[in-house]
Amino acid sequence: MDAKLRPKPEIMIAGAGIIGLSLALELQTRGFQVTVLERNTALQHASTAAAGMLAAKDPHNPPALLPFSHFSLSLYPAFLQRIESLSGLSVPFQTDTTIQYMPDGSTQQLAEHSVDPRQLAAALLAAVRATSIDLREHTELRFVTEDNQAQLHAETNNGTFTPDKIIHTQGAWAHPQVRPAKGQMLRVQLPATLPLCEVHRSEHIYVVPRTQGPQAGTALIGATVEDAGFDTVVHPVGLAHLRTLAAELLPQLADETTAPQVEAWAGLRPATADSLPLLGSLSPGQFIATGHFRNGILLAPATATIMADLIEGKSSAIDVAPFSPARFDTA
Repeated sequence: MDAKLRPKPEIMIAGAGIIGLSLALELQTRGFQVTVLERNTALQHASTAAAGMLAAKDPHNPPALLPFSHFSLSLYPAFLQRIESLSGLSVPFQTDTTIQYMPDGSTQQLAEHSVDPRQLAAALLAAVRATSIDLREHTELRFVTEDNQAQLHAETNNGTFTPDKIIHTQGAWAHPQVRPAKGQMLRVQLPATLPLCEVHRSEHIYVVPRTQGPQAGTALIGATVEDAGFDTVVHPVGLAHLRTLAAELLPQLADETTAPQVEAWAGLRPATADSLPLLGSLSPGQFIATGHFRNGILLAPATATIMADLIEGKSSAIDVAPFSPARFDTA
């Protein structure tokens, strides 16, 4: 059906990653009519390239992120339960402990979960498809104009839409103040001598085992942080460096014979200059939710709640001033 003949979407979300689809689900639950546009296919970028650590206690996160992170953790059980109730697919916690290696050589044991983002993506997409949310893949938001009556006009490669509000959740593509931070990662088969069931993490490397599902018995090693634009090419030199760093924590991972590589990939994290998200209003009818850098999986439930509250004119459960897009405004 021609876009101009469809009922007017009340809320349009541009970007069908974990942030966009989590927000769509929250808004739909609150009674909004939601249309989601995705220039490619849903959940195919940073959302499934991630390791899946719910790393609220990572000491290398910006301090301003801590309240936001803990708020999101508190929402996670209900978030996963809602997804499962709609999709019929459970998303188990893969680990519940992290060994954090400190710069002084000491370690800390943290109570911290991880999930498999691919399992989460499959369940979230099935949940969205089980609702009235109108997900339009291969539909790119090209530009937005506003007429004299303050009506938004969203121009896409598949027609023009006239939503009441637009929320930009396109990750590294969403805003001039967001840049892509390339991250290469590999997955290896765990050797029999290393039946790993907890995350091992330092400032520059992490090893995240998969204990359940199709990837059980393997571990992710990541990740590089590169300023390489939108390049997603995987380089053997980068992967070798990651393995070397991982072997400093777990020496059994050094041997490519007993811990062979299963696959490798690169994702583009949406990063800002201060490593904090952009959450808030760009104009009376346009909003943004991006810039989650390393923590998109962790922060998805809280981002959905905070942005939905903003759309409804409600007070936020946490102080969102540190995440205001206005902090980057210049004269």
